[in-house]
Amino acid sequence: MGGGYSRKPGARSKIKKYKKKTWLCRRAKDTDQIQDEIEKAASTGVPANKFEYDDELPGGGQFFCVETGKHFADAKALADHKKSRYYKRRCKELKEEKYTQEAAELAGGMTKEKLPPAHGGRKKGA
Repeated sequence: MGGGYSRKPGARSKIKKYKKKTWLCRRAKDTDQIQDEIEKAASTGVPANKFEYDDELPGGGQFFCVETGKHFADAKALADHKKSRYYKRRCKELKEEKYTQEAAELAGGMTKEKLPPAHGGRKKGA
């Protein structure tokens, strides 16, 4: 009799801690991180998509997409992924210039240029 307590499907979706945990584990790499990896691979001459065989990764870690930072089970899955909209959008994002601290400061109004005085340097007594 009675199977005990059972939850409705999707009951955990409203729990804040659960949402944060699941979002973080599925989160993709940022474009800045991927751009750094590509630059590092170009400077060292070692391809960024080469991994040693690892049983825990899909496909043993042999089928990796550098642009999206994802592992695939086989070559066909990787080829299909490279035709996808997600891959093409990510490639377009990676072609843009990297966001730097200088750009952030300029956007925030923290410029380094010297501005003339607001009132022309007038004296009070004149």
